[in-house]
Amino acid sequence: MVHRFLTSTEAAEELNVSPNQIRSLLKNGELRAIQVGGRGLWRIGVNDLEDIAEAYRDTGQRIAAGELVEDVELDAK
Repeated sequence: MVHRFLTSTEAAEELNVSPNQIRSLLKNGELRAIQVGGRGLWRIGVNDLEDIAEAYRDTGQRIAAGELVEDVELDAK
């Protein structure tokens, strides 16, 4: 059976990132999710996750092609 929705942990495994990164994507609106139940359980649509995975692939290709500069700060804390 193919699931239409994933937990944040499952989504993190699919994208090979941490669950904290998934929560960050959800917070800043880059990844959509729905809340189910009243206990703060969130589910991420497989189609939405595929959109993010495609964006990661595009970014990887742009880096490989030299289109992105390396001096961009990522999570500078």
